Amino acid sequence: MKKLFVSALLVGALCNAFNVKAKPVKEKAGTVVYQMISHGKPIPQAGETILKYANGVAVVERKAPKEQNLIPEVPKEKTIIDFSGGQAYQLAKLMDGSLYHTAKQLSDLPKPKVTDETEEILGYNCKKATIVLFSNRIDLWFTTEAGIKGAPSVGSGLTDGVVLKMVRNGSYGMLATKIDLQKKSKEELMPTNLGALVNGPVYQSKLKSSYIKSVEVFDREQISWGNEINNPEGEVLDAIYKYAGGTLILKKVKLPKVTDDYDVFAEIVQYSNGDAYDRTGSIFMIPQDRERSFLDGLQKGVKTLPEYKDVEGKAYQGVVATDDYLPVLEMVRFFTSFGVRAFNEKRTVVGQQWEDSTIFKQDISYLLPKLQGEVWIGAFIGNYDKGGHKLSLKLNYYPGSRVISEEPEKKKWVLPLFNTCNVMEMAGQSYGTMFKGDSLKVGFTIPEGVKNVRLEYISTGHGGWGGGDEFNQKMNEIFVDGDKVFGYIPWRRDCGTYRNSNPSSGNFWNGISSSDLSRSGWCPATLTNPVTVPFTGIEAGKHTIQVAIPIGPKEGGSSSSWNISGVLVGEYE
Repeated sequence: MKKLFVSALLVGALCNAFNVKAKPVKEKAGTVVYQMISHGKPIPQAGETILKYANGVAVVERKAPKEQNLIPEVPKEKTIIDFSGGQAYQLAKLMDGSLYHTAKQLSDLPKPKVTDETEEILGYNCKKATIVLFSNRIDLWFTTEAGIKGAPSVGSGLTDGVVLKMVRNGSYGMLATKIDLQKKSKEELMPTNLGALVNGPVYQSKLKSSYIKSVEVFDREQISWGNEINNPEGEVLDAIYKYAGGTLILKKVKLPKVTDDYDVFAEIVQYSNGDAYDRTGSIFMIPQDRERSFLDGLQKGVKTLPEYKDVEGKAYQGVVATDDYLPVLEMVRFFTSFGVRAFNEKRTVVGQQWEDSTIFKQDISYLLPKLQGEVWIGAFIGNYDKGGHKLSLKLNYYPGSRVISEEPEKKKWVLPLFNTCNVMEMAGQSYGTMFKGDSLKVGFTIPEGVKNVRLEYISTGHGGWGGGDEFNQKMNEIFVDGDKVFGYIPWRRDCGTYRNSNPSSGNFWNGISSSDLSRSGWCPATLTNPVTVPFTGIEAGKHTIQVAIPIGPKEGGSSSSWNISGVLVGEYE
């Protein structure tokens, strides 16, 4: 062993003495096939990544398994590494045929640090390099013996050779399973047309937006009181209709028909166009599954809607489901701020920088079966101001998978039961005061084969004085067939978080702003999330639901009310 060691030292000394250098590996052309791995095990369903190298250029593309049928929205992407030109390119061809690319200097890529560790992969001696990106440790094993260059992901940086394995945080990564080399190649991998050049963020935005089916329902539409209204005649697709003095806007839109793995989000932008106060707002859809609909009340007057009467005989129009009617299906409950934008320059408070508008984004995927095809969608903001508010609404549909599923769709069941949010407030629809000495009662039927039934319940209390239910905690109890299934107190303690959206909020002597105060399930400039109530063990057939709230008494001309809405959802077996 000592002789071998001495011989090695002697050879090294002779090489240095005669200035002998190691023979460089001649550049070749070749293809490397990678497979995704997790904890060292392959993930066949993830497909393969193919790297081709020739004449100083490497091209990397992902290849889906043959059995996978990709959705048409999936962009055709490739990465090009031009070593001679010192550039890395990301290219994408979108479904509409448009072509985009982004470019980065190779010198600007992350620089992994080479370690002393080695490993043999596919018969090649590989060195290990490592780098930390966004708190993720990425390990790269690369070889300079193959005569080709590149990496399956340039985002982790490049090495002096070709990367044959990469692992993120010790678990997930890619491993080369095959490498084919040729002495030389006439193939030119650099395309002649790279498409439009955009920066990195715009490129990523183009990719992601190509998946989204987006519907603009409202674009800065005014919701106000007392202005002249000229509605189109008939039911015109994509036209704007205004009702209840202009405080309710309505539009018939055509929504995409999608598979049940899609997620749908509502995006709302709202700002004051003159109204200084916080107001109740609601985005809703009008079901037309039965003989009568809420559209009748809008077109012919609130008295045409079916009436619900409380123990005192007071009538409430169109608030509960009946055999021939369904109430409006609430998609989002939101609350305007105190005067954001319109009052930003009219009030200065030390330490506050006012927002430009309030922005809400909510997942409403549980309503997906009702949000397809031609539907009526409305928006309501209760106010008596001629300037009122401006509101925009988009519905965005996001696919849950890049692969078209071969499994049959799961049929989902959605049934709106009640909605006391009086979106026709300014046209005479009664406030939700039916809880005095009583409960709201609604009958419903669960069809055969429906399982996992649950109630999506939204509740906010109102009555804007010290003794009103807006500022007092009240228990909400839900009963099914006489048995209590749920109870909670809707209450928000985080209202002060949104002070920057409330420039016209009143400021009290003690330093508190009105918008800071805790409220019954809402804050100015926020939305209210639904609460999910599972109906465990409920069977098909007829049932009754009751909602009980100890509503506060009137004080002079003021009274409390509760805006509650409930939608049953489930799936067919």
